[in-house]
Amino acid sequence: MRRLTLPLLLAASALPPAAVSAAQVQVTTADPIVELTVSESVEAEPDLVTIGAGVTSEAPTAVEAMRVNARAMDAVVQRLRQLGVPARDIQTSGISLGARYDYNRPDGGAPLFAGYQASNRVSVRLREVARTGAVLDTLVAAGATDLSGPDFGVADERAARSQARGAAVAALREQALAYARMAGFSDIRLLRLEEGPAAGPPRPMMREAAQAASDVATPVQPGVVEIGVTLGATYALVP
Repeated sequence: MRRLTLPLLLAASALPPAAVSAAQVQVTTADPIVELTVSESVEAEPDLVTIGAGVTSEAPTAVEAMRVNARAMDAVVQRLRQLGVPARDIQTSGISLGARYDYNRPDGGAPLFAGYQASNRVSVRLREVARTGAVLDTLVAAGATDLSGPDFGVADERAARSQARGAAVAALREQALAYARMAGFSDIRLLRLEEGPAAGPPRPMMREAAQAASDVATPVQPGVVEIGVTLGATYALVP
């Protein structure tokens, strides 16, 4: 006789994560068991993109470097607002200030102090993916000296994750039945079903996408993103 201690998640699907509680439940079975883990994913069209934009400034003093940098970064942020990006989608991601030194001494001497360098970066969420290239070009024109991204995603992943869960449950059952029949059993009984830790950001997948030719905007191909889940299950093999 097998005695299994299994986690039981007590929650309704409509409850927020804070309302989910976990308990340990013992399941006793005389049947053989099989434990499986399956990952399934679905493709989704991205409707959200995150880009980074930064400004780096240099000046003889720390105060002047920060002052110059503040003016330049304010111009970038104001340009974003003019493009219709709401304040909640613009977030400072890093500010730095440091001394600069000239290490390229012809005589091989000690580095010389060369002033200060200040930088400021923001992370920007765009909810109109098609505008990404134009926004990047506009940020550079507004004074941005470095860019990062774009990182594509889906604003509401619930439908895609639900579809992936359905595929994972079906795959688990199919595999468990195959094992049962190979071992001479006729059916299975579900003892445990558990979803793994929340996955990271959606994975980008390469796919060609139509983009109108333009002499101005930087070409950006959003492709599709992959959203997945991992489920674990324990089945009893029954005659």
